[in-house]
Amino acid sequence: MPQQPHVLIVEDEAAQREVLAYNLEAEGFRVSRAENGDEGLLCVQEDPPDVIVLDWMMPNVSGIEVCRRLKAKSNTRNIPIIMLSARSEDVDKVRGLETGADDYVVKPYSVSELMARVRSQLRRVRPATVGQVLTYDDIVLDAETHRVTRNDNPLKLGPTEFRLLSTFMEKPG
Repeated sequence: MPQQPHVLIVEDEAAQREVLAYNLEAEGFRVSRAENGDEGLLCVQEDPPDVIVLDWMMPNVSGIEVCRRLKAKSNTRNIPIIMLSARSEDVDKVRGLETGADDYVVKPYSVSELMARVRSQLRRVRPATVGQVLTYDDIVLDAETHRVTRNDNPLKLGPTEFRLLSTFMEKPG
């Protein structure tokens, strides 16, 4: 089975951070937490997540600056960022997206909608983690049933081989 998807929450409000973490963990995600931008940047370097849920307005290093720095580096620019903000004006949404955020959610938000947006970003970067069937040439990998075929012939793979193949098929090359 593919490795559990990893979500990093960067949120300065402890209650918001814990509600997000609780709901993400209930959905089966591995969750890391950071309470400010500096800590978030450090977390990304130490244990790169599959998706980042990032608050815009934080003391010291803002979420918009964290986003700008991550999107400027080749090793982190492809990590999807969902920006959370109380800023609801169109100009703010546009600024967040143009800075590099892959999605923008206005506070207060629906937790179920945010979970759907996290899954949507995961489908782009790690499709096997959300149960999608992956294909590459004549190989078909079904993450949900844990089956792999080549030329319609079933292949027997152990858990480690399955995870490796799924990683290679998600990110060919």
